Amino acid sequence: MADLDALRLRWTRALEGARADGAAPETAPDPVPYADNLLARWQEPQRRYHTLAHLTAVLDHVDVLEKYAADPDVVRLAAWFHDAVYLPERSENEERSARLAERALPEAGVPEAKTAEVARLVRLTVTHDPADDDRDGQVLCDADLAILAAPPSAYAAYTAAVREEYHFVPSDAFRAGRAAILRQLLDLPRLFRTPYGQAEWEATARWNLASELEILSLPQDPAP
Repeated sequence: MADLDALRLRWTRALEGARADGAAPETAPDPVPYADNLLARWQEPQRRYHTLAHLTAVLDHVDVLEKYAADPDVVRLAAWFHDAVYLPERSENEERSARLAERALPEAGVPEAKTAEVARLVRLTVTHDPADDDRDGQVLCDADLAILAAPPSAYAAYTAAVREEYHFVPSDAFRAGRAAILRQLLDLPRLFRTPYGQAEWEATARWNLASELEILSLPQDPAP
């Protein structure tokens, strides 16, 4: 069960860090209503994987990778927004999430340049392909993909939750689509871009992906 008060505190710290050169503390809006709006979004009923547990995990991984980021608080805000809009049957979730950040953050006292950077990072999660000099993008993408390097039981729970989110997709179509995504990931020269991600997560993630792809490639038992 997610600790909502702890998440509110994490949001407040990130927001205050990002708006340090923006709104003065005495004039800045209360951070809590913004946190509560986002927390409500992350608890919507259609979510099975993209839940508060995922948000917490990404924030935890950003903490691990913090030293590689140019602006860790901006990366944390991007983590909060990166799946804030999530409807499994829609393809523009990242764009809508980025636009939500562009509306909310200036109102919350975040300077224009940092708001734009948060939105850029959110949009980057469409491809998870940051440039070699994009330190913040590398940290966010590695944090978001860290689930790929989870222990086998946690990885199995992740894949099951993803399947539940796409319950409306027929089994054959889901298996084919998921297998295509796994092959694309395995064809990348590097899944992770930070030194930590490459050293600690790369090998395990590739093993998990290859194992899942092998399972998806097995013939299905015919329906009774």
